[in-house]
Amino acid sequence: MAWQEVAARFSAVLAADGTTLEALRKQTGELRGQLGTVLGGKALAMVDLCTLRPRWAWYTVESQANEKRFLGEILAAVPKDGLLVYDLGLFSFSLFDAFTAQGKWFVTRLREKTAYRELAVLGEGSGYRDRIIAVGLYRSNPCQERLRLVEVQVRGTWYRYLTNVLDPERLSAQEVCGLYRSRWRIEEAFLLTKRLLGLAYLWSGSRNAMELQLYATLLVYGVLMEICQGVAATLEQPLHRISVEMVFRGCYHYVAALRRGEARSLVAYLAAEAHALGIIKRERRRQDQQSAANALVSKMA
Repeated sequence: MAWQEVAARFSAVLAADGTTLEALRKQTGELRGQLGTVLGGKALAMVDLCTLRPRWAWYTVESQANEKRFLGEILAAVPKDGLLVYDLGLFSFSLFDAFTAQGKWFVTRLREKTAYRELAVLGEGSGYRDRIIAVGLYRSNPCQERLRLVEVQVRGTWYRYLTNVLDPERLSAQEVCGLYRSRWRIEEAFLLTKRLLGLAYLWSGSRNAMELQLYATLLVYGVLMEICQGVAATLEQPLHRISVEMVFRGCYHYVAALRRGEARSLVAYLAAEAHALGIIKRERRRQDQQSAANALVSKMA
């Protein structure tokens, strides 16, 4: 997908998701007497889908907390005319209405068994539907604003995506599908912060120390993604072709070269040694569900 083209139509293109933090080391006095595993709580983060830089993060010590407790903070963090991609953990009619009322946009999945009524057909074909709908048909739980339902059938399975961007000229059906399927990039960010930057190892049971470790790790991750962006631009490669892990590990070699007087700029050094350090990912052919869905939507558009 041409992210630059999509991003140009909105003030920001973001993704939000939550993750449960790993088990705490029960070596501090307040945890030493507790039985069983004590998890480190839950974090919810928002990243820029184009650059993967973190934008916001929230934390609670309650590892089983519902992600909807952060709805107010999430809505406030999305800028006016910004677009947020999120999963079913934040599915809420009141959030749909609030986004539309504030001039903000979203893409999510349609929850199973959600009642809706068709209002208009924007496009339809074999294995493809694009419609304007009304959801929340019961008086006790209504959704006031009209929404758009994009559906594609891939290998016999229907995938249903919901958005309040009603104009296909601003966001095509293919782009709706592609945006949601790209939500995995925030899960990749969580994986990198845990495995590569050490957030999987929690060093204290106090809330203050936990938050310090979480936010410090996200700051390091943000700097790392800034370096990756610079390397990608220097090499004229898309960001997804740059290995974040190898850029991180390449910083060790840069420090050694700097001490020998053989390097000055970090980005220039990593770009020059990109092949030796394995920084550019090998291009892979993927016949995944999204490529099939995109091909189908393109054909039916």
